[in-house]
Amino acid sequence: MNTRHFSQLPKPYLAYPKVIQGLIFKKPKGEQVLPQVEYVVDSFKVDQKHLKAYNEVCGFKNNGYISAIYLAVLSQSLQMHMMTTETFPFAILGLVHIRNQIKQNRKVGTNEALTLSCKFGDVQPHDKGVQFDFMTTAKVGNDVVMEGVTTYLARQKTSVKATPKLVDNKTPAYELNAEWNVSENTGRRYALTSGDFNLIHIHAITAKAFGFKQAIAHGMWSKAKALASLTLPDAYEADVWFKLPMYLPSKVEFLTAQEGQDTEFVIRNSKNKKPHVTGSVKAL
Repeated sequence: MNTRHFSQLPKPYLAYPKVIQGLIFKKPKGEQVLPQVEYVVDSFKVDQKHLKAYNEVCGFKNNGYISAIYLAVLSQSLQMHMMTTETFPFAILGLVHIRNQIKQNRKVGTNEALTLSCKFGDVQPHDKGVQFDFMTTAKVGNDVVMEGVTTYLARQKTSVKATPKLVDNKTPAYELNAEWNVSENTGRRYALTSGDFNLIHIHAITAKAFGFKQAIAHGMWSKAKALASLTLPDAYEADVWFKLPMYLPSKVEFLTAQEGQDTEFVIRNSKNKKPHVTGSVKAL
């Protein structure tokens, strides 16, 4: 395992020229092996102005603490540079974010010095191609305060058959928690704080170039909006699956089912009731 150290978080936009090059120069077909490398930002403190802007877009309170999902978003800068700097076997613009898991072991204060690291997980078969993980860790000193797993799907021809879905007889007793009118500019506002300027999120014109009828909301914005709407324990795990695209603008319902300190939730379209995101928060 090779380790590359950074004195500060690399800027996400610096990786985009190489992403665009991928549209012009196709990657040669070869063995789909991920680099054995870890990127580490040795010590940094969050930018208070940036954190406040992120909280405003997602709905978090400015209460002196850093949400675990914010640290996961910061790690996406490392992910972008890992995919564009290392020998990465997949086309970046074709990747689909299908799942995201975060684990907060304790609250993190906004003035605490952090170490943030990210590395690749294994490539796994999927019925629509292959999937792989990014593994993120945030520490304060030697204390692991946050862990994250980001799962991407690389679509391609495969002989793997879809696994039959198991019937769950314990469907959560969801109740309507809130209804949100998600504005057309949500993708652009979130991009300015997350650094994720994927063209499918920015405008209907650019989204249509990739086969979408309108721009779609970032999955990580949807997850953050859900978490910001809940009363979270000091230590918890939050796991979400990204389902159908949330077109912008959109009217959606946020439903929750509570069992003790644990919460199941779903974000679904207000008209057709189809899910955009399903997830759970479990207290530790």
